Amino acid sequence: KSKMSKTNKNGYIRIIGGIYKSRKLTVIDAESLRPTTDRVKETVFNWLMFKINNTNVLDLFAGSGSLGFEALSRGAQKVTFIEQNPKVCKALSANAENLKAKNCEILNKDALHFLDTPPETYDLIFIDPPFRKGFVETVLSKLTPPLLKNGTLIYIENENENQITVPANFKLLKELKCGQVLSRLFIYEN
Repeated sequence: KSKMSKTNKNGYIRIIGGIYKSRKLTVIDAESLRPTTDRVKETVFNWLMFKINNTNVLDLFAGSGSLGFEALSRGAQKVTFIEQNPKVCKALSANAENLKAKNCEILNKDALHFLDTPPETYDLIFIDPPFRKGFVETVLSKLTPPLLKNGTLIYIENENENQITVPANFKLLKELKCGQVLSRLFIYEN
């Protein structure tokens, strides 16, 4: 969980590995914002350890940016953050500025609309939408080439009780259940 400051409702998360290791990122108090826990994040990036370097990453429903900034810290070539909430988007931009991260793009857009006309192909996609809103299956229906290529990795974090159906060409590589969170890593095979 993010830790809350005594002076305001904002909290912070920390980057757990890579060039920005131990750096803190501000997380504002916003509805449905639920940063990925350190435990889950550490497991996910252990899964991705040898697959993250020089990748083009898409962080849908970026929220705190926990996953995208961790990817940047660990060698991603570029991360595109998609976040609909303007205040959360502003916090993402401030965090990128504090890290002096040049290789990221922060877009204040609806993730579902962004997926209608994706501008490029990605090597890794993080999907961590607000829980209990039914976004995951809608997103999955929009994940098609040219957004994906053979070998694109797709990380999905959703509520444990929501059994989603994934496309037939998504092969499950790893899975972790942690409390109410189900984390899964897939690879797209065309």
